[in-house]
Amino acid sequence: MLPFDFDYYRPETLKEAFDLYHYFNQQGKQPFYISGGTELLTLGRIDLAFTEAVIDLKGIPECHVIQMNGDHLLLGSSVPLAAIEEANPFPLLTETASEIADHTARVKITLGGNICARIFYREAVLPLLLAESRVMIMGAEGEKIVPINEVFQGQLSLNSGEFLVQTITERRYLHAPYFTVKRRQQWETGYPLITLTALKMEQRIRVAISGLCPFPFRSAAVEESINKKGQSMNTRVEGALAALPQPILDDVEGSKEYRLFVLGNLLVDALETLDRESY
Repeated sequence: MLPFDFDYYRPETLKEAFDLYHYFNQQGKQPFYISGGTELLTLGRIDLAFTEAVIDLKGIPECHVIQMNGDHLLLGSSVPLAAIEEANPFPLLTETASEIADHTARVKITLGGNICARIFYREAVLPLLLAESRVMIMGAEGEKIVPINEVFQGQLSLNSGEFLVQTITERRYLHAPYFTVKRRQQWETGYPLITLTALKMEQRIRVAISGLCPFPFRSAAVEESINKKGQSMNTRVEGALAALPQPILDDVEGSKEYRLFVLGNLLVDALETLDRESY
């Protein structure tokens, strides 16, 4: 139970959802979009979220798709992570998402909910950053499609009332060689220490990381170092670690030094795996 009352709305079109948000925002009701609702329940119970108007996106058809449209995979923002696991249209995303929470939670946690979550891990975005996916966003001017690497810098940059509708990924990325590992310090379903995903395209390895910094990221500087084939693997990894963004987390889940140690080992594992692959 949440410690506050709210009105509940389930629009059937993108425009209806946006118009509802704008209307209730003008009334000062702090409207809140949901698709799975797990974040509102979690944060609302500890007084970190409040709303008087909940707008549920699950009734909008565009937010529910899992389909190929020509050479592009469309994934709706309201698709549960468990449904992505079952359909398995993008193995790197499937395997990465399958490590988020437990299966019972993944039935409720949605792709859009994870990408837009306040919690900083947001692991589901990592494969999309590597695959240079695009995102459809609904806003005041209607639907727009933009590269995810342009609008996701630690978090998805959305204007007031905007919401994520779909992700769009080219077919050529879906079955490229990949590597993904999630390391936890204590238990199988605890918060992650480090999640590393890697994808190999055109003989270059791309990497994206969650849990190291207070935001998930893909770094051109890190990739530049790990792809210096004329250098030893240790030199490539050391260069990547030196190029990491800041700050590095240092908390109860793991110290800064331990996180860097774990990441260094994961980078070696990724390079050993993908250096042998050709795509």
